[in-house]
Amino acid sequence: MDTDLVLLVGIVIAALSVPSVLSALSDKRAPRASAITILIAGGLILFAMQGKPGGYRLAELPGIVVNVIARYMP
Repeated sequence: MDTDLVLLVGIVIAALSVPSVLSALSDKRAPRASAITILIAGGLILFAMQGKPGGYRLAELPGIVVNVIARYMP
């Protein structure tokens, strides 16, 4: 499996769950679905980091995003 793609999907899911958490907290509700989504995103990111020898560095992320988009977009 492509660990770069898994990392990018995990980051996107985590970023999209932040507004849901904030919405639930501002409405004084428990952010149950948002918490599950964040756990899934964290699991994907952890899986990607363990799957790549040497892991990832923060400076590599922009290049990874561009490469994954270029690889999977026609």
